[in-house]
Amino acid sequence: MTIDSLYNKMDKSNYYIGRVSQVYRDNSIVQVENLSVLSHRKLLDESLIPNTINYLVVIDSVRGIFLGEVFQNKVVSSEKLHDSINFGKTESIYPELNIDIIGIMTKDDKKFKLPEFMTVGVSEKVYFANKEVIQRYLQSVETTKTSEVQLKSFATYLDMNNVEVNLKPSTLFDHHLFVVGATNSGKSTSALSILDKVIGAKKKVLIIDPTGEYRDAFSEQEIKKLNLGIDTIISPGKLTMQQWSVLFETNGNTQSAVLAEAINSLRYQNKNGKACCLEKVGKNIAQLQKDLASIKNHDNDFDVSLLPEQIAAEAVSEPNRGSEYIYDSFKANANSYLVQKVSYQLRNTNFLKFFKYDPKLNNLLNEIQSFIHTPDVSLYINSSGLGASEGVGGMIIDLICNYLISQDDIHPFVFFIDEVHRYTKSQYSEEEFHRGLVLIAREGRKKGIFLFLTSQNPQDVSPVLLGQMGTLLIHRLTHDDEIRTIKNHLDEYSVKQVKKLNRGEAILTSVNLIKNIYLNVKKCNRKQYNDTPVL
Repeated sequence: MTIDSLYNKMDKSNYYIGRVSQVYRDNSIVQVENLSVLSHRKLLDESLIPNTINYLVVIDSVRGIFLGEVFQNKVVSSEKLHDSINFGKTESIYPELNIDIIGIMTKDDKKFKLPEFMTVGVSEKVYFANKEVIQRYLQSVETTKTSEVQLKSFATYLDMNNVEVNLKPSTLFDHHLFVVGATNSGKSTSALSILDKVIGAKKKVLIIDPTGEYRDAFSEQEIKKLNLGIDTIISPGKLTMQQWSVLFETNGNTQSAVLAEAINSLRYQNKNGKACCLEKVGKNIAQLQKDLASIKNHDNDFDVSLLPEQIAAEAVSEPNRGSEYIYDSFKANANSYLVQKVSYQLRNTNFLKFFKYDPKLNNLLNEIQSFIHTPDVSLYINSSGLGASEGVGGMIIDLICNYLISQDDIHPFVFFIDEVHRYTKSQYSEEEFHRGLVLIAREGRKKGIFLFLTSQNPQDVSPVLLGQMGTLLIHRLTHDDEIRTIKNHLDEYSVKQVKKLNRGEAILTSVNLIKNIYLNVKKCNRKQYNDTPVL
């Protein structure tokens, strides 16, 4: 590709600005031919306004055609400048443009690519970008090299005369997508608009909806719908011992083993139709061990409400002489914290509403297993019954994440969690955040699990999780601490614009884009229950 082929409708001399006069590692300076070059003009059907910033230029170099963006436009203030302006001698004034090099197109390329360590040279000619150049740039925005079909447009460019934005699914999701913004900034509307295009493209989606605002957004033909705690529960018998340990966030010492013994005892009781805990004090050791060994693989269900009492009943030991269990006060003291933790979960949350055995209701883990192994099927889970502040919500999401990562032969899907800040904080563990989402963020891409998260505050998710997010759609944020959290994902100019975004406007930053892009997200026609009541 040569520069003359980009300016085939009108000679490139009409777009000439000047020459590169200084080159630095982070930017370059262009010496403009004279002040009159920066005056507004019309060429064919193009309108050029070069006396401002944030427009594109191209540099004709021996290495290829460089693409740059003007971020500073200045004229050195002096007495000579004022005299020249007063007497109309604009040809003696030489403005300077600071440009950031964002791409290069060599003679063998048809699109711009990242310049890496290459940059422009002194004295090379600079031209305004015409429509052909801008079109090439828009085609080059994505750095992903997959051959997949682009999604339908969910937004328009703010700074490109409302040109439609069309991106590949991998551009948005292959390094996970995080949508963040203050209340009423358009965050949920953007999420639904993207989901609309993903489901419309027949991609698999697993949706966790904590508020129920998406419950009528999709038809039964498009997606299977479950309501956690109403028509869907988590059967205790479907969880492994490791999953119970994750659920109650046991420590790395003896709590996991004690919890496993208590669950095994309750399974024995349930097998024999007894609705009480198994008392071990005074029982024959050999006979009780033989009875517990009779539990088969299918004897999995038990009464979760008896768990604290059973953990307390596990405080027994074998005497040096004798054949019966005796009470062990040392073990009782060691197990007391686990008893308190499990008791609090069962008595002060909706835990028992979701963890119970009922063959008439859907089992959540069975439904998820069917979903991940079935192509072209999406699943919606209404989790609004979990409550906004209860830790049981985070526990269930953590359970789902650990279950997903343990599966093989998964059909790739997008894992969407709205208002993820409800599920990230750990209230009962020694650690501040649940670990399941971090595990998905780190290892999920290898198995075809791509996160799509939304939150009002980036500080409410683990810094490790945020660090794994390769793509961010940032709506308006106003608090300095929140902006500071995402500062590493933005350039200096974008950081200053975050507070100025209107509702529905956003900055899309990604490792899969040649540069940050500014969007105006289009609201889709699907039903969404997120309207703010009027006083």
